[in-house]
Amino acid sequence: MPGRSGTVSVLRVETSQGVDTEFDRVMSQLLMRWPESRIDPSLERISALLDLLGQPQLAMPIIQVTGTNGKSSTARMIASLLGAMGLRTGLYTSPHLNSATERIEIDGQSVSEAEFVRIWNDIAPFVAMLDEPRTDESSAHARTPLSFFEVLTAMAYSAFADAPVDVAVVEVGMGGRWDATSVAPAQVAVVLPIDLDHTDYLGDTTVDIAREKAAIIAPQGAAVIASQSPEVATVINARIADVSAVGYWEESAFEVVERDIAVGGQLLTIRGTAATYADVFLPVFGEHQAHNFACAISAVEVFLGGRSLDGAVVEEGVAEVTTPGRLEIVRRGPTVVVDAAHNPAGARALAAAITESFAFSYVVGVIAVLADKDVRGILIPLADVFDEVVVTRNHSPRCLDVDDLAAAAVEIFGADCVEIADSFADAIDTAVRLAEEADTYAASGIVVTGSVVTAGQARALMVRS
Repeated sequence: MPGRSGTVSVLRVETSQGVDTEFDRVMSQLLMRWPESRIDPSLERISALLDLLGQPQLAMPIIQVTGTNGKSSTARMIASLLGAMGLRTGLYTSPHLNSATERIEIDGQSVSEAEFVRIWNDIAPFVAMLDEPRTDESSAHARTPLSFFEVLTAMAYSAFADAPVDVAVVEVGMGGRWDATSVAPAQVAVVLPIDLDHTDYLGDTTVDIAREKAAIIAPQGAAVIASQSPEVATVINARIADVSAVGYWEESAFEVVERDIAVGGQLLTIRGTAATYADVFLPVFGEHQAHNFACAISAVEVFLGGRSLDGAVVEEGVAEVTTPGRLEIVRRGPTVVVDAAHNPAGARALAAAITESFAFSYVVGVIAVLADKDVRGILIPLADVFDEVVVTRNHSPRCLDVDDLAAAAVEIFGADCVEIADSFADAIDTAVRLAEEADTYAASGIVVTGSVVTAGQARALMVRS
């Protein structure tokens, strides 16, 4: 990776060797940059790049989504509802599961590899200009080359402006205050539940983290806020008051009124900020997703200036909702569920959803986590759900060593319930064997979790495009 004063290659990719080769070359260049796990808190670089590009982030209104978990799912729900209204919608999410093209969607479709290359070629000369070291530059931030996430964020805003889209739904990458997506003020900020994660950058307490995330609430803007702990709510209220924004809080301005488990999802009655929507079938699992949907529908109402949504729009919008890598069934016989839970709050939500939504009598977990995560905090909630676990590693260089993960798992699950697989494919095969050996095979399930990378690798193995 480049140092603070280093440079990276950003030469324009020529278009003579075929789409796949071009895309691979672009990704190779982008992956030389600082990864998303490393940030230098500043909006200076991304602002400078977007200024050179003509400020595409100001070409459309923005709904921005932050929180500890549920950001991608909620952003997808918002975009789907807006699309059902006939609005041209841009969606920017992160991280990706299998391909960086997944991060930028227009009208519900990821950009193609060819389009990804074209967008990069359009902005590459300007990226190169900013990457050049300046001996006379007084700002240390400006001497740091643009990061992977900053470049992709600029690509997303450029693609949305070129389309053009009517509204962009943008998921925060990390935190909020210094996140590259925050280079543009959001008309509506959505703040999902805040818990501990990324403590090395955001702070050691939920109060510290809340200060960073609440910073996406723009002056004179609007905020849709999920249920929070009292101390976090205090921080968010302070931000709302400081910037003269308007806050819409779950349980007072909107709520999940009723929720019933249904085949393939759940049946909801949602009281939004403008109307109540009864008997809405949400085709995803988990109580947390019901609350995410309540936030989504309320965010759309607020974006529309307090108007209610037509029932047919809600029905069409919710029917199109997908949440890849989030409680996603990727195989039957035995059933394999993939979930990107990578922190304690996500693991608790996963455990509750598996218990509630799946009639498994025997569950085998496949777990691979990143080394900088709260491993015990992830494993402990899963001990109430998993009968056996297979620990392994994913392909990330940040992945926790298998022996270290196994030691933690043995302490929590017991030695008789833990198996080790050196490769990810072997871990899946081992889990299938364990499920088949269980007396209750017909009701056995496999849950693959621990990281977004883990979820993406499982999908690559088992989901046919």
